[in-house]
Amino acid sequence: MADLDYGAHWERAFPWSDYFRDEIHEHRELWNAVYARAKVPAWVLQEVERVGGEWRLLVISEDWCGDAVNTVPVLARLAEAAPGVELRVVKRDENPELMDRHLTHGARSIPLVVVLDRDFRPVGAWGPRPGPLQEFILREKKAGQRPAKEIYRDARAWYARDRGETTLAEVVEVLRRASGGGSGAADWRKSA
Repeated sequence: MADLDYGAHWERAFPWSDYFRDEIHEHRELWNAVYARAKVPAWVLQEVERVGGEWRLLVISEDWCGDAVNTVPVLARLAEAAPGVELRVVKRDENPELMDRHLTHGARSIPLVVVLDRDFRPVGAWGPRPGPLQEFILREKKAGQRPAKEIYRDARAWYARDRGETTLAEVVEVLRRASGGGSGAADWRKSA
C-alpha cells in the first residue's frame, strides 16, 4: 500500500469556518446549536498548554452524522481556543483512500480525527465517538433488545449531559501520547 500524503489531504481539507458555512446542509440547526453551546473548559486548555507542540486535527466527517454533529463543533472550539492546535475537515465519502486507512473494526465510522504533527505525519487518532458512549452503544446493539432508534435517542441525551468534555479529554490524551507524555488522563483531569 502506497504512503498516503497527509499534507496534501490537509491542504485540500476545509478550514472549519468554510466547512461550517458552506458544507453543512443536513441537520443545520443542530450543528448551529451545538457549535453555539460548545465551550472548552479551562482544564482542557491547561492540559493542551502542558502538552505543547503544534497539532493538526484532520477530521473525517459528513454533515448527516449524528456523532459528528455532537463532537466536531466541540473540537472546532478547541482549535479556536488552544494555541498550537488547528482543525480542518474532509468529507468521508469524497476521501475513501484516507478513510480506509482509519477504519474502526473494518467500518468507515465517523467522525474520525487523525492527529498530525507539524510535518503532517499521523501520530494518533480518535473516533468515532467517546469511549464510554461507544461501549454503551456496542453493548446495546449486541444485546439486541432495543430498537436502534431508542439507543440513538439515549446517545443524544448522553452527548447533551457530557457537553463534549469526554471528547475533549480523549483527544487531549491522544495529543499527550503523541508528544511522548504517556497516558495519564485520569491524573490530570483530577488535578485540573
